[in-house]
Amino acid sequence: MTPQAAPRPAEGMPATDGAPFLVAEDVAKSYGGVQALKGVSLTVRPGEVHGLVGANGAGKSTLIRILAGLTQPDRGRIDVDGTPASISAPQRAVDLGMTFIHQELAFVPGMTVLQNIMLGLPQRQRFGVVDWRSIAREVEPVARRVGLAAPLFSSVKGLSVAEKWLINICRALVRKARLIVMDEPTASLSATEAETLLRIVEDLSRSGVAVLYVSHRLDEILRLCHRVTAFRDGRSVATMEGAGLTRLALVEAIVGGAVERLEKPAGDVRRNEVVLAVSGLTRLPRVRDVGFELHRGEVLGIGGLVGAGRTELVRLLYGADRPDGGVMRLDGAPFAPRRPADAVKAGFGLVPEERRSEGLVLAKSVAFNLHLSSLSRIVSGPLVPLVSAARQRTLSNDMIRDLAIKTPDMHAPVGRLSGGNQQKVVIGRWLLRAPRILMLDEPTRGVDIGARGEIHRLIRDLARQGMAVLVVSSEPDELPDLCDRVLVMAEGRIVRELRGSALTRNAIIEASYAEGRNAGDSSP
Repeated sequence: MTPQAAPRPAEGMPATDGAPFLVAEDVAKSYGGVQALKGVSLTVRPGEVHGLVGANGAGKSTLIRILAGLTQPDRGRIDVDGTPASISAPQRAVDLGMTFIHQELAFVPGMTVLQNIMLGLPQRQRFGVVDWRSIAREVEPVARRVGLAAPLFSSVKGLSVAEKWLINICRALVRKARLIVMDEPTASLSATEAETLLRIVEDLSRSGVAVLYVSHRLDEILRLCHRVTAFRDGRSVATMEGAGLTRLALVEAIVGGAVERLEKPAGDVRRNEVVLAVSGLTRLPRVRDVGFELHRGEVLGIGGLVGAGRTELVRLLYGADRPDGGVMRLDGAPFAPRRPADAVKAGFGLVPEERRSEGLVLAKSVAFNLHLSSLSRIVSGPLVPLVSAARQRTLSNDMIRDLAIKTPDMHAPVGRLSGGNQQKVVIGRWLLRAPRILMLDEPTRGVDIGARGEIHRLIRDLARQGMAVLVVSSEPDELPDLCDRVLVMAEGRIVRELRGSALTRNAIIEASYAEGRNAGDSSP
């Protein structure tokens, strides 16, 4: 990997060498005897976009909880505007000028846009009644500034994730926040929505508002941030800026060394037997006349923009939806699943896009979640279908070891694991069932770069063992190194097949914006 300096922040951004707004020094925190923070330090200056990166479990979320007043540190010092600050409660953080926008966005569905913006703020009254129209006149310029198009008196029901982000940013600006902490702001946004949000962050910085930007997306970090602090294993290990802020430096700081490149098979996997053949598959309006072949031992990528029909295609293959037309053949025989159970019985496995809501029972243990799809392997027998604790323990611990799942033990609630380890549990569930075809929808969304590399290596290993793998991803950087071929979808159709030297990030992006073109082969 060639070191590449970060681009300079946008013209007009303020200098960031003045007195700091926030200083955290040697902050430590333990939970139940386990050290989540072993001593981290962070300095954020007015008008600065400061990146915070690190693997899942490195301590980023724990520090944010301390700054937000949700938990108290065991030791360390926090200064705000040069004065020691004891952040004993969330309201204290607000009073100090800090606002936090988490991945799980805070809003009340039954309220209007304006009411959600004003959550937790004193509201002007007139004759004993909240004067919403007067409040709206003051909020309207803030809404225009961030590009919030939804009418202030409309309901938040049905708004997109991007619009809900804008509501939260409006709330921060109405509170006159001097520091806004954003946790994975673009994880669930389309490319266009993400670009809008990045421009808002740049505008906030130009106006003097500091932003602590937490993200696994290194391209965004390199574009936006004046400085970046990396956490690893509960410690702050580096702060980078200027010429020292490169992708290579970020990766090495996060993982403690270089990330190995994946190796693909030298031969052409299209010579392997066809496991799944699809022709004319249609479910209007999202999937239109889709056809492709998936080979044994192949990693086939499905790229394209959000809304292109990728997830809808996977749902048809998995029997979650019924097609309007088309033919599917599995090992040459007709295949028409009426429900997911039919697909599972035929040898399919699916790692869904929303792992927390669709792939896991968060309150249950790692062992429980690992065996959701393979209960027959841990019951004592068909006549007395009782769970064998010994068999469950052996299989669970073997999978935890094989996938390097970081968990205290098999009994730990899966909801307490990091995003990367939760994803490994979902994958491990299917490996216990040994599917012939494994489909993964956004397999590394919200996953740090270290766990991302582990998941990619696991996918390639499964393909080498003969499994056919289908990977859906909206990140064009992810697919070229991982996949043997990539099919790009646009407007419900496959518009391009890419392989070999034609399989590049730029080619995926260009094809993703195709409109109504027929599928073509741009491969050598």
